[in-house]
Order: sequence, then structure tokens, then C-alpha cells
Amino acid sequence: MLTFLIMAGGSGERFWPLSSKDKPKQFLSIFSDKPLIRKTYERVLPLVTPDRIFVSVNHHQVAGLKEILPELKEENIIIEPAHRDTAAAVGYGSLIINKYFPDSAIAVLPSDHLIKDEAAFRKVLVTAERNALKGRIVTIGVKPDYPETGYGYIQSDYTRMNVAVKVKRFREKPSLEKAMEYLAEGGYLWNAGVFVFQYRIIMRSFRHHAKKHFAIFQELENIVTKNEGARTAEEVLPLFKQFEKISVDYAVMEKSTSVYVVPADFGWNDVGSYEAFDSLFPHDARGNVAVNTNVYCVASNGNIVISDEPNTQVCLLGLSDRVIAVSKGKVLVCSKSRTQEIKKALLLMKNSTQ
Repeated sequence: MLTFLIMAGGSGERFWPLSSKDKPKQFLSIFSDKPLIRKTYERVLPLVTPDRIFVSVNHHQVAGLKEILPELKEENIIIEPAHRDTAAAVGYGSLIINKYFPDSAIAVLPSDHLIKDEAAFRKVLVTAERNALKGRIVTIGVKPDYPETGYGYIQSDYTRMNVAVKVKRFREKPSLEKAMEYLAEGGYLWNAGVFVFQYRIIMRSFRHHAKKHFAIFQELENIVTKNEGARTAEEVLPLFKQFEKISVDYAVMEKSTSVYVVPADFGWNDVGSYEAFDSLFPHDARGNVAVNTNVYCVASNGNIVISDEPNTQVCLLGLSDRVIAVSKGKVLVCSKSRTQEIKKALLLMKNSTQ
């Protein structure tokens, strides 16, 4: 009964200059031996046949996706005609999957996460599927092992791993002080961004909590079910543009009273910023991380230096706690503590060229 919707429509801004609009983070191999989306796809293959795996991308990314996943059928590529955040993307992808596999449990997965224990991850997905078929919306919560401020949290009364319990509340990304309180109190899990549900259940939640989205989904469903060729971006673009830009978390998950969480511990990393390289790669004696680079350091500590061209030579003098990323004539130099602000720099660059 399980199907998968892999969300791969990211903008490619967080890892500039290594990533771009047509080659976002999930298409890069620099984090592991394969592109992240390839690893996501292969991770779930033991559970389903390939025809039950769908990937949602924007039109800039279709060519790149086909290079990485050439075996993916054309009808399993869902093109988001406009960026309207995850509420629109999840609902639209789900209604297309429901056309081919009615009443299945749909597992929505990020395309750009790393997981160490893949067998444990699949076991959790089976538990989530079983609960989703009871008419629940199910999410996965990762047991936290340090007070992370870059993740959302899920509060619940969990006592055992891989046993679904009702969600009490979703919590936004906390301050360090608040994150420390969460760990001390217990009952809090990192929000892994994975959801499992049946189509009729998620649509019921949209109907109750996001009525405008639900009305648009009804129109889209009428088009998709009547016309095999109606999934092209041009045909559904006018309706898609009517969606409010809002995440599926804000639109329905945080408001629904039938959301359950499966507590899990499978070695999860969302690779959310350049700082993730600190936990993914070894350090030298001065705490520097070097990927595809030959780094020569003088009085420089705790830096992340990375290139998409092997053996790039980089000299550091008197720099600490910096990110230096090099790609095709473009260079990023920023403080580790400000990697979440890369979009500000890109906006400045964009405005300066107009």
C-alpha cells in the first residue's frame, strides 16, 4: 500500500556557489558518493517497486533529475509549475499519486537528507504506513542528542522508539536556551520533515484548515483525472499561481488533531547548511575541514573549505570559523555563524545586476 513522493524542488540557494537553481543541493555528490536524491531513491527501493516512487521538481530541474535517475518513468516526474511552498507541492503531488494508486499510504520524503542506518529508517516507514492506514497523519521524529537550534521540534509523550504516539505540539526552531530545556525535559523530537498519510485524509485536513488550498486542489483533481496530459506545467500553472505560499506544516500539520509521530533513531542529518560538513567529514589538527581541496593553513582554525573541483589549492592566513566554498569562478567566504544568511548575499548580487 506504500507509495513515495520525494520532494526535490529546492531553490539551490543554501549551498551557493556549489549549488544553483538547476543543480540544487539534492543533485550534488559532494556530501557522499552519490547525489543525495539518488541515495533517497535507492533507500526506499527495498520497500516498493520503482513505479511507486514519484519525484516532485520544478521545470529547471527536470533535465538534471533525468541524468541522475534515468530509470524514473516520465509519468513519475511531477513538475511544480510555480514555487508555492510545500503545502501546494505536497497536495498536488498526492493527488497525482492517488490517480495511479488510490487509497495508498503516501510517504512524503525530503530528497536531501543523509541517513546512516537505512534498514532502521525503512522499519520506521513501515510503522508509519501501518498507522497512516488507520486514518492518521503520521510524521517521524528523530531522538535529539544535542540542543540543535536549526531544527523544528515535535512534543509528545513518547516512551519507546518506533511506536507511534499522538503529537502534542509542533515547536518552531528554538533558541539555544530553549533547545537545552527541551532536552532536559524530555518528550521532544527533531522534526525530520517526513509525513505519511492517505490522500483522503490529507485532503480532509486541507478542507478543515486550509480551505483555499482545498478548493484549488479540487479543480486540479478534476483536470488531472480527466486528462492524461494535464500534468504539464503550462496547463495547471494558472491554478497553481492561486496558492498562498505556505508550508504544509503551517497549513495543516500544526492544526490537525490526528497527527501521530513515530520516534526514531537512525543517524539522521538534514545537511541544512555548510555547518553540516563539520559532522560529515574529518578535521585536521586545527579543526579545519577540507573537501576536494588542498588547504595550507597559517594561524587558521575551525574552517570549512570546499570545492567542486578536486585538488583545488587554498591558502588560509589568520582565518577562523569561516566557510570558504569555490565553484566555477565563484567564491563564498562567510562566518560559520551566518551561513543561514546566504540568501541575503544572493539577493544583493541579483539586485546589483539588474
